[in-house]
Amino acid sequence: MKVSIKSLHFKSDLKLDQFIEKKVGKLSGIYEGVLASEITLKVDKAETKENKIAEIRLQIPGYDLFAKKQSNSFEEATDTAVNALRKQLEKHKGKFKK
Repeated sequence: MKVSIKSLHFKSDLKLDQFIEKKVGKLSGIYEGVLASEITLKVDKAETKENKIAEIRLQIPGYDLFAKKQSNSFEEATDTAVNALRKQLEKHKGKFKK
């Protein structure tokens, strides 16, 4: 699976990129049809604590799955977005088992 990470208005470090690639990479183990993923990281209004946003789009044949989560850190936002996508993938996979 191809993983593309974009960080808007800041430069993400290697450690964060590796964390994201590892988390998102686990999704291809759930559903082998995942073609690619696009992750966009951005910082919302700086006044609030929960200002880190992770948006993840998974490309699977015929569909795009999307999750957007906001949290205190990019790692936490990525983790919750991956969990949301895991549920979407399992639901999608269940449709084709019938």
